[in-house]
Amino acid sequence: MKGREPLFLPCTPKGCLELLSRSGISIAGKKAVVVGRSNIVGLPVSLLLLKANATVTIVHSNTPDPETIIREADIIIAAAGQAMMIKGSWIKPGAAIIDVGTNAVDDCSKKSGYRLIGDVDFQEACKVAGWITPVPGGVGPMTVAMLLKNTLDGAKRVITE
Repeated sequence: MKGREPLFLPCTPKGCLELLSRSGISIAGKKAVVVGRSNIVGLPVSLLLLKANATVTIVHSNTPDPETIIREADIIIAAAGQAMMIKGSWIKPGAAIIDVGTNAVDDCSKKSGYRLIGDVDFQEACKVAGWITPVPGGVGPMTVAMLLKNTLDGAKRVITE
């Protein structure tokens, strides 16, 4: 990405930054922690945050003491794929949290037999965070919106060329 602009940005990472932007959360100068290093979300969102002038730390399965690192973050992007990994006590008061995780857990009360939860313990995090996305219904719809935006941008590019 350095030195040139890509034709399209990955939809989920692009959606994460769009959520922050539209919520009035500035990125420049903030400490951002990305939990997860996948090629689909973790690495691309790290690069986009870096491009937006955040100080970025990536936490992954082999990171010692992730709690300490996450506790310093102004912005947390959780994309580890581990249900309720991030507890409320790990969160800096007022932090912005984007929970990309989608984990199925057994729930006999549901017709499907399961329910979806994120990588962040939502009930605990709500008491501390300044802003948090729900699971489901947070990042998923924004990913679809960014796919549509990429499609529209591609069509405009073809028409103007």
